[in-house]
Amino acid sequence: MAEEKLREYTEKRNFKKTAEPPPEVKLPSAKPMFVIQKHDASRLHYDLRLEVDGVLKSWAVPKGPSLDPQAKHLAVPTEDHPMAYGGFEGTIPQGEYGGGTVMVWDTGTYRNIKADKPEPETMAEAYDKGRIEVFLEGKKLRGLFALIRTAKGWLFFKMNDEFVKAGDILEESPDSALTGRTLSQIAAAEA
Repeated sequence: MAEEKLREYTEKRNFKKTAEPPPEVKLPSAKPMFVIQKHDASRLHYDLRLEVDGVLKSWAVPKGPSLDPQAKHLAVPTEDHPMAYGGFEGTIPQGEYGGGTVMVWDTGTYRNIKADKPEPETMAEAYDKGRIEVFLEGKKLRGLFALIRTAKGWLFFKMNDEFVKAGDILEESPDSALTGRTLSQIAAAEA
């Protein structure tokens, strides 16, 4: 069962050519992690990843996160990723799946808001039902966020709370949360 979670991840990658972490399912963390990676592939986009049952459930978010609750951004589900991917920064070779430079734009832990409801739900149950609500505690993002599955796909957005903020967080804070590097600096280091 554990290997099945990362089968699609494994099938899409040649680990002799890419420095991406090999597949490994881990025991769930006491405080589950999240990561948002800025990915300059065929198009610049952001990948949202939430730890669920020992892997990172993943969505490509073309417009990235926002601190404005009115901005509801498309989130396209992608394959589950191994936990080690949460710290991956580097360049995937051109011609390989996802070829381009990857940056850890934000990282931290999260709380499952639905675990404290009168009828609690695990993250896996919330995912299956298509309504995830989390409190992110990252280096850049903080507060309540939701992922909602609609007939046209998933939407990722900030929920109303004291952490709502005007402006464009992507413009204000474009660099790596781990190293402070830009995408071009990460790419240059790999050359």
